Amino acid sequence: MILHQISPYIRVAMDNIVEGPWTIQERVLFDYELLYIMEGKVICTIEDTEYEGERGDIFLFRPKQRHKIIKVDGSRFRQPHIHFDFFYNAESEKVKVSFRPLEEIGEEEQKWFRPDIVDQMPVPLPSHLRLKNPIMIEKMLMDIIYEYETKMPFFEFKVKGLFIQLWTQLLRENYWNLNPQLETNMHTLMHVKQYLMHNTNRKVHLDEISKMSGISKHYLIRLFQNAFGMSPIQYHNLMRMHAARHLIQFTTEPLSIIADKMGFPNIHAFSRFFKKVEGTPRHSTAEKARKFARRTSQPFL
Repeated sequence: MILHQISPYIRVAMDNIVEGPWTIQERVLFDYELLYIMEGKVICTIEDTEYEGERGDIFLFRPKQRHKIIKVDGSRFRQPHIHFDFFYNAESEKVKVSFRPLEEIGEEEQKWFRPDIVDQMPVPLPSHLRLKNPIMIEKMLMDIIYEYETKMPFFEFKVKGLFIQLWTQLLRENYWNLNPQLETNMHTLMHVKQYLMHNTNRKVHLDEISKMSGISKHYLIRLFQNAFGMSPIQYHNLMRMHAARHLIQFTTEPLSIIADKMGFPNIHAFSRFFKKVEGTPRHSTAEKARKFARRTSQPFL
């Protein structure tokens, strides 16, 4: 997944306040920019689409993407913004912020355009996002700007981490926008998740979870899958496996006792469950299990 490869580089981070007329004529960037509207209003044209931006909105400008920004008269405009690369490389520090249209970009500068990977994200971020939780995003942006401007020791590492948190929150905001039913049911889904985590010592059935949550079985499966990437039963099995592995690795109890504590009728059922959930057991876990098995004369197949 592309998210695992990200190592961001923050090129510019600043909080800009404009009192009078203000316009950025059509340009293209070599890098990415996130622009947050903290005060005021703007008309922003990206490629051929026009957006009205107001407080709580955030814009994403991608490399080589035509855009222009016009401040709406009569309003103070405050725009915390950052320029960044998703991947740091040897050229990152040489790249400048562009204020020119594409036709004025020289041949030598063409190599400065960063790769555009937004569409490879699990949930691609749109050019314009009206935030449901702008205060959180606002704080994250201002934290990045503070670290960048004060340049305390090791600030480079700090802004990388803060940016990843910011980008994660933006992806989540967009995911909730695209899946409003998840946000509506998230409290119930988290309650189901906690229920499954605290009942790892026995097998839990879908009928039981459905009754507890008040959501029909098929709809619950779909919601849980969309929210957490697996079904409720798959998640419960995973939690049972983690709990069992913990007991195997960090206690000296025989496997037969551990199997009983985890709600399995015998060690053979315990072994089959482990293989079904995990596939081939990890070497360290399997080796520890075999040592217990030899000591207790119980096969762990």
